[in-house]
Amino acid sequence: MSKYLEMIRIRFLMMLAYRTNYYSGILIYSINIGAYYFLWSAIYGDKQEIQGMSVLQMTTYVAVAWMARAFYFNNIDREIANEIKDGKVAIEMIRPYNYLGMKTMQGLGEGIFRLLFFSVPGMFIVALIFPISFSASFSTWMFFFVSLAFSFIINTQINLLTGIMTFFLFNNTGLIRAKRVVIDLFSGLLLPISFYPVWAQSVMTYLPFQAISYIPSMIFTEGFVGQEIFTAVMLQAVWAFILLIPIRMLWSLAKKQLIVQGG
Repeated sequence: MSKYLEMIRIRFLMMLAYRTNYYSGILIYSINIGAYYFLWSAIYGDKQEIQGMSVLQMTTYVAVAWMARAFYFNNIDREIANEIKDGKVAIEMIRPYNYLGMKTMQGLGEGIFRLLFFSVPGMFIVALIFPISFSASFSTWMFFFVSLAFSFIINTQINLLTGIMTFFLFNNTGLIRAKRVVIDLFSGLLLPISFYPVWAQSVMTYLPFQAISYIPSMIFTEGFVGQEIFTAVMLQAVWAFILLIPIRMLWSLAKKQLIVQGG
């Protein structure tokens, strides 16, 4: 376990060396949130609520969704693809640790850095500019952070699946780009799932994407209450378990037909 903790520390320190990029990122995210704030303000107009969400809840939802993305987002799928292309993966796979576990810990180190130096200060700055509601309930905050942890796990698992596909496709740049668009669209980052047509909502219940952004954001804004929160978090836990199955199956197949393209 100590070697995996060391990987988290090393990735954190590596990100710390380039922290200026994330300070500028706070500004970019703030502008992005501002654009959504004015857009939704115009959409709401004189209406008090749309789909059970007030303007204040929607503003909070947008801010939390984007700042949470800074934590769960990582590029380990692209890193895996690059290591396969340049041949580095062959060396990594004979080292005394689990390759996918190592990538997950690197993503966690990056996520912790983003949480401390991007999400927290970014949320503080955005709260000074735009109207955002913070819950006073301890249970809401507790479930939010639990849900956010599952968001990281599920997003990372999807990235691992995408990265592993490089073993079979050799060049999965298009798949990586498509995956990002699908996650941003179907996770609830750009639009809450409750705003989609009923048939689309029904389809999304069978997909893991809503467990990435929609659930933690709805918990934070108290769009989910009581039993709804527990059910939503349990749904995330179920998807985190289900996604382990294709990861193990694809990884087992990938190791048997490894073709090093470079090195």
